Amino acid sequence: MAKISSDLFHLKKFKHQLAKTNSPISCFKQAISETRALLNQRFKSKANIEEIISDFTSFIDQILIEVWQQYDWENEENISLLAVGGYGRGELHPYSDIDIQILLAKNNHKKYKTNIESFLTFLWDINLEVGQSVRTINENKKQSTKDITIATALMESRTVFGNPKLHKKLILEVSKKKIWDAKKFFTAKLNEQISRHAKYDNIEYALEPNLKVSPGGLRDIQTIGWISKRHFGASDFLELVERGFLQKNEYQDLIKGRNFLWSLRYGLHMLAERGEDRLLFEHQRSLAEIFSYKDDKNSLGIEKLMKEYYRSVQTLRELNDVLLQLFDEEIVRSKEKAKILTLNARFQIHNNYIEAVHSRIFKQTPFALIEIFVLFAQDKKIEGIRASTIRLIRNSRHLIDDDFRSDIRNTSLFMELLRSPYKMVARLRQMKRYGILGNYLPEFGSIIGQMQHDLFHIYSVDDHTLQVVENMRRLSHTEAIEKYPLAAGIIKTLPKIELLYIAGLYHDIAKGRGGDHSLLGVKDAEEFCLKHHLGKWDTALVAWLVKNHLFMSSFAQRQDIQDPDVIKSFALIVGDQTRLDYLYALTVADINATNPKLWNAWRASLLRQLYQSTKRALSLGLEKVVGKSARIKDNQNQALAIINDENMSKKQAFSIWDKPSEDYFLRESPQDIARQTLAIAKHEDLDSPLILINNSTKYQSEGASKVFIYTQNSHYIFANIVNAFDRLNLNIQNARLFNTASNKALLTFMVLETNGTLIKKNSPRMEEIISLLKEYALPIEKPSKNKKHTSRQVRHFNRETETSFTNPENFPYSILEVLCSDRPGLLAKVANIFIEKNIVLHNAQITTLGENVEDVFFITNKKNKPITNKKLSDELQTLIKEKLNATLKAA
Repeated sequence: MAKISSDLFHLKKFKHQLAKTNSPISCFKQAISETRALLNQRFKSKANIEEIISDFTSFIDQILIEVWQQYDWENEENISLLAVGGYGRGELHPYSDIDIQILLAKNNHKKYKTNIESFLTFLWDINLEVGQSVRTINENKKQSTKDITIATALMESRTVFGNPKLHKKLILEVSKKKIWDAKKFFTAKLNEQISRHAKYDNIEYALEPNLKVSPGGLRDIQTIGWISKRHFGASDFLELVERGFLQKNEYQDLIKGRNFLWSLRYGLHMLAERGEDRLLFEHQRSLAEIFSYKDDKNSLGIEKLMKEYYRSVQTLRELNDVLLQLFDEEIVRSKEKAKILTLNARFQIHNNYIEAVHSRIFKQTPFALIEIFVLFAQDKKIEGIRASTIRLIRNSRHLIDDDFRSDIRNTSLFMELLRSPYKMVARLRQMKRYGILGNYLPEFGSIIGQMQHDLFHIYSVDDHTLQVVENMRRLSHTEAIEKYPLAAGIIKTLPKIELLYIAGLYHDIAKGRGGDHSLLGVKDAEEFCLKHHLGKWDTALVAWLVKNHLFMSSFAQRQDIQDPDVIKSFALIVGDQTRLDYLYALTVADINATNPKLWNAWRASLLRQLYQSTKRALSLGLEKVVGKSARIKDNQNQALAIINDENMSKKQAFSIWDKPSEDYFLRESPQDIARQTLAIAKHEDLDSPLILINNSTKYQSEGASKVFIYTQNSHYIFANIVNAFDRLNLNIQNARLFNTASNKALLTFMVLETNGTLIKKNSPRMEEIISLLKEYALPIEKPSKNKKHTSRQVRHFNRETETSFTNPENFPYSILEVLCSDRPGLLAKVANIFIEKNIVLHNAQITTLGENVEDVFFITNKKNKPITNKKLSDELQTLIKEKLNATLKAA
């Protein structure tokens, strides 16, 4: 390694201090601490990261040498100290693992056992994270033959101290001539990368990416280095430039990207004061400040930092693609007999890989930059694009200008791509990675790497967008029928599927510009449709979908979709069945691409109910929609018919119902009303609550467990029950509360397990739930015993509580919306505030979106009238904000 500067570490001075001290451990600790502090200061001053990393590695070399020399190593020619892995490469960060090997000439472990143990113990005592092995040359060969990870680490090894001849012998024994020839090594490393990328869904964009192993991260760069070293013996990437495998501009991009990741990793170690490779939320803000990213009206400094990260790793993945493809052609396929199939005057298939027929194709016919992806998407036998052609594409993307974007050949080709049968989205992803999609659609280019600093959106805007289109494609696959039965049927009836894809491409196109992205995106969508020669009806539909892409999900979660009048208002906005079908398909695809945890059985059932109720309203004609009173009467009569079949009279039924609010017959199904009525009739222990749990649902992938509770009413009943659900780790999706004339409470809760599934029938879990609910569903105050803590990620997003209060015209309830950060016991806290202010809760819609909750409460005053007293509504909102914000700070 390079000689270390005396300004950083003065070796003679250190040796002098070491000779005088009675505590060598303290002396070493102090040297390490002071050197780290000096390097940290250089880092904060934006010094060259390559020099910082190199200097720290050289410093650790010197520290290890000084410790090594404290021991008497008999026959020194038979032992040496090696740096392996990242330490061997010279890539040590402040708290990186220091991987070493003590290399022995022959099997004499016992001879050095005492010294080796003391040496390693000393390193651990001075707080160095050391990974170690002790092996002979033969043992290394045997282990490397079995384990490519060991072989790889030894390829990068070097002598720190001791007999350098031992290392030379070792390298010969583990060379490609004896183990892991270049072809086997390449195949193993490629499969290793494929497997690693699969763990991250092949997506380089994540909320808290791992700088080392995420797609496009440092491991991808190292993989290229390992393969080139194994095949060519190349010691650095410059040698790949000399061999023509890497172009100079690619080399510069590679080093720039690597150094950016190095800087981020160094900063992470410095902030965490330990080895940390994940860009955790708690460090992102500090890193943004170190890198001088500032908040502005359109985005946060954190979002700017992450955008640079995402764009850097995309470039590195792009280079990784090119180089691995080149290695594949050079190492694996070099002896294959060329099979050429001509496609047209511009492209041919070379051993199942598409390639340009000559290097001037894109310059002579720029439209071929889109044509190649269309050809690929229309022929499922094509396995990929030849590396030389990928490079031509990258180097020709500057040809895409306004004239190119307006050329009817290119607009026609792009529409043809959207209608292509084979892996169309994979081709769009390739176009994005090689810089074609962002250049062809500049508005898409502006969202590449755009992230939103929350737990709700787990992908960057561009990757989310392509995932939405991917989900749309998947809805037509057979396997979608089980999970998305309604959407799978609808997708096959859409008259022009490409219109759905365009809406998917443009629904979030205006994110990051400030303002309402749904409205801003309409203009971009309309311009796309105009440029691509879509008709007026098609354009109007796409624009409407972009404008309203959040409407159906929000409506289902925030409105009382049991109410016929509410359904009518939704149907009036949707207008016709075609729009409803397209909107439903877009909504399902969007939710599943935002965050996989968002789609659960309850959300699926809400959207199905809204879709089917709206479809019925549209088919009957909005003037014929059944009103609320008629629906209540109809549900009563259907329930009485079921009850009559069980030998219960109408009089008995009305006696049990005991004049509940009319909403009971509106919001409960006739089947549930009958089931609950019969159960109450059989319930003998009047002092004990009645608990019913039912999972009946037409589709296994939809619905929630319905928990019905019949008990004596009191102010505390709702707070008690939600405390119980909290203890049981059940997530409430919806709550309805009805009171009878004799002050009994009828409560129904729709709940899911924490993993989004229904409660298992006839299980010990169900018995546990019923037992605890019986204990808590009593008319006395039950103290909360919740001991759950707010998660690390959620604590980072300490959103101040927001509320809104409305009194819709001709509506029996006031509507209170509470938006805040999620935390344990939230509903119970709100319920206790209602008690304090004499507020009656009738219905609650519970929505968790990442780290946030958006809960809607339908409430009245104690006289069951909407709250029109402004002073009371203001006091209620103020109290909720104060108490919830206080608990957030405490968490």
